[in-house]
Amino acid sequence: MIRFIFINIFIAVHTIIISLCSFIISFFDKDGTLIHRKCAVPWAKTILFICGVKLEVKGVENIREDTPCIYMSNHQSYFDIFALLAGLPVNFKFIMKKELMRIPLLGTAMKRAGYISLDREDSRKAIVSVNMAADRIRNGTSVLIFPEGTRSRDGVVGEFKKGGFHLAMKSGCDIVPVAIVKSRDIVPKGSLKVNKGIIYFNIGKPIPVTEYSKRDMPLLMEKVRESVLAMMKEE
Repeated sequence: MIRFIFINIFIAVHTIIISLCSFIISFFDKDGTLIHRKCAVPWAKTILFICGVKLEVKGVENIREDTPCIYMSNHQSYFDIFALLAGLPVNFKFIMKKELMRIPLLGTAMKRAGYISLDREDSRKAIVSVNMAADRIRNGTSVLIFPEGTRSRDGVVGEFKKGGFHLAMKSGCDIVPVAIVKSRDIVPKGSLKVNKGIIYFNIGKPIPVTEYSKRDMPLLMEKVRESVLAMMKEE
């Protein structure tokens, strides 16, 4: 019980402090690069350390830092966010549901960092978000999306949504599949209890979207999903 209380208080206080730092740094950071490196990454690494969570990363050699990509990851726990920030050695922007942008302080920090909100209930606003993300990718920014749209309750990878693949087609950049394993054991969906453990993190080879037409999008979606599933089985 004491550990439970300490960890949740620490995460809250640490998040408030980092959010305030992000706000200050944003006045000197046009594209969110400094916020990512000096705030988001240390924020995630510190939380993992305090919670007793280790990270094992494979496939770093598949990353091309000078080439913008769309990273697509399965989603098992809110600790996936910490794992991705700490384990993915590239500057990227999250594409996330708009509700997260409404969180006091943290939402402002994410906006300042250049993260992109997605309104899943309003198709017109969703299209605007996709166009915004495509423009940023063309300008050299990588983005990360959870194609399932929400966290898995049982750890099974759900069906992928089309939004991220429309973005890939529009921007013309490669998709890099990412598999996260065991994060659900750290914090299951709907729980606040944080367990110690190891999160396994596997980065796959880039999948070129230029080999697919819009008509072939279901094949591309299945290709990426199968890649994530295969990497999860490796762990």
